[in-house]
Amino acid sequence: MGRRPVTVRLARWSAEHPWRAIALWVVFVAVCFVGGSAAGLNEATDEDQAIGEFGQAQLIVDSGGFDRPATENVLITARSGSLDQAAAKAAAQDAADRLRQVDGVASIGTPMPSRDGSALLVPITMSGDPGTAGDRVQPLRDTTAKVQDAHPQLRVEQVGGPSIDKALDDTLGKDFKRAELLSLPVTLAILIIAFGALIAAGVPVLLALSSVAAAMGLSTLASHLVPATDTTASVILLIGMAVGVDYSLFYVRREREERAKGRSGLDAVEIAAETSGHAVVVSGTAVIISMGGLLLAQDAIFSSLAVGSILVVAVAVIGSLTVLPALLAKLGRWVDRPRVPLLWRLTAPRDGQPARPRFWPAVLKPALRAPVATLLISVALLLALAAPALGMKLKFPGPEDVPRTTAAMQAYDRLTAAFPSNGTSHTVAVRAPAEQADRVRAALTDLAGRTAADPLFAPAEGDGPEIQVSADRRVSVLEVATPHASRSDEASRSLHELREDLVPATLGGIPGVEYAVGGGVAASEDYAAHIWAKLPIVAAFVLALTFLVMAWTFRSMVVALTSIVLNLLSAGAAYGLLVLVFQSTWAEGLLGFTSMDAIVTWLPLFLFVVLFGLSMDYHVFVVSRIREAVDRGMPTREAVAHGITSSAGVVTSAAVVMVAVFSIFATLSMIDFKQLGIGLAAAILLDATIIRAVVLPSVMTLLGDANWWAPRFMRRRTPTPAVEPPPAPAPELVGAR
Repeated sequence: MGRRPVTVRLARWSAEHPWRAIALWVVFVAVCFVGGSAAGLNEATDEDQAIGEFGQAQLIVDSGGFDRPATENVLITARSGSLDQAAAKAAAQDAADRLRQVDGVASIGTPMPSRDGSALLVPITMSGDPGTAGDRVQPLRDTTAKVQDAHPQLRVEQVGGPSIDKALDDTLGKDFKRAELLSLPVTLAILIIAFGALIAAGVPVLLALSSVAAAMGLSTLASHLVPATDTTASVILLIGMAVGVDYSLFYVRREREERAKGRSGLDAVEIAAETSGHAVVVSGTAVIISMGGLLLAQDAIFSSLAVGSILVVAVAVIGSLTVLPALLAKLGRWVDRPRVPLLWRLTAPRDGQPARPRFWPAVLKPALRAPVATLLISVALLLALAAPALGMKLKFPGPEDVPRTTAAMQAYDRLTAAFPSNGTSHTVAVRAPAEQADRVRAALTDLAGRTAADPLFAPAEGDGPEIQVSADRRVSVLEVATPHASRSDEASRSLHELREDLVPATLGGIPGVEYAVGGGVAASEDYAAHIWAKLPIVAAFVLALTFLVMAWTFRSMVVALTSIVLNLLSAGAAYGLLVLVFQSTWAEGLLGFTSMDAIVTWLPLFLFVVLFGLSMDYHVFVVSRIREAVDRGMPTREAVAHGITSSAGVVTSAAVVMVAVFSIFATLSMIDFKQLGIGLAAAILLDATIIRAVVLPSVMTLLGDANWWAPRFMRRRTPTPAVEPPPAPAPELVGAR
């Protein structure tokens, strides 16, 4: 007998030495977490995240060493009708007097009336680190509230970057707290329904949480090689809970089935390791490959997400192969305690087999009896759903996409209506030899004059354009405002007019000059161009390596090719659904959002790699069951029926967990998270239902023995059965052709 697979050897050692395995896992998680905390997080800088001309502009501005303190404003408007100017000036003076006494206020500017006389603005400059201004802005807001109480006939409100940041942090904090409070009990409830026993349901959650904790620490250490971003931790939690629960679910379910056949605890663990454990390794490898593709995007954000995701998947795989067998061996039959009476009767294996589902056999009948027609219809439906993706537009969310449920955003709307230059703006950054500083200033003044006469731009408030010049006179910066929303067509046209016409015309003749146009609109357009350029490269890498892994795992070129095609169908349908929902208005009331007529810029690339990785979980597990049956001599048609029906319970449970958790993200306030949640949930649902129960069996039934074709060097020499032959499927599933 040949040497046993490494998954079996690891499982056997862990099962024979459970306390050692558990202790080693606890020490590993603790060392990773504590070590990461001690090392500290190295966050990505502007230089790391510089993309396109926007990034170039940001680097020029940073090189100027400008002192850019945080600023706030007190906005005074009428509650109705026209503004009483005398009352407004009195309120402005009151606000200035009170705010000068507040710790953290560096200076108060001269009150500035709007052009139409509808508002009065009191500028405030804060002291201290601008990066922490949002944490220190509350005393200013409290003082402004007192001014409002003293002048009830007016509307007195505070608005500015720190106030908006504070309001958004509060909103997002509540959102994520609600999501966290919901996700864990929802996951546990689904697992309890799947297993009918509390301990069996708790084991996957325990492994997933410990994997996330270890990966958090490891990612902090890794940030000193690949700088981290503020989204890395959220993605580690999202991916870690998904794969951690899935891998444990597959393993525990198989171990229970084998014990129900009468096998000893050690034998059951070994068989689970050789079958489900092997599927976990292949699936984890596929996810790691997919996430690794993000590194090719050459983007600090995606590189950070890739490292975090790879680490948490690798840790989850290691945990499922080591500590999970130890837990199952130590718990023995206690894993099925305490039982939930009704659920236990519905889910407990009988005669060594899981309870036979009724729904999936009914779904499978068309695919097994009329594979050609079923395949054509199902693929046509998926392609129809994917078709809207051809019209996908990519944009960053702007201030107009932030929920208007907070007072800060309501005040922001009134501010930009009265003072358009305080809304969307473009940053013209110029670097030139110091001796050219006067020519640069004259050119920028000319540029400001040209834009003031153009309806695409908003004229500067006050005494004219404010041009910032660095201490060494080498860097100059001008903010050019536009009265249009940041993702509007007019804002885009104003950017292109600056880049292609106005800026080159005014600055191009200066010797040694270097210039770039940045700002929020530029960031959105440049990043979208970056994503469209990198998506084919990342996709090609993921597709090629996944094909090789699947071909070698199943010793079949055909299985590898169909895996790729099915996953592409699933991803395409998810893209199409996203466009249907979020580039239209019909779902606004249902999901609580305002359509931005576009998809968030970073989402398609991230969604592709995540979906391609996670969908492999189900595909590998199902095809492994089918291949296992074929290796026992079962014809492909019957093997397809057996593989899908025997795995239906565990795969459905895993899919329901993912869909439920991802759907919670769709309830969050920000449009980014709504699109992410809907996209992930829809793709997993499509993959676990239409792809797995309709398209996959149709293809494999149609291909028959051709499913297993491979070149001679890849063919299995001696297929060694790992488990006894499963019983034949019900006759109604495999009726006559």
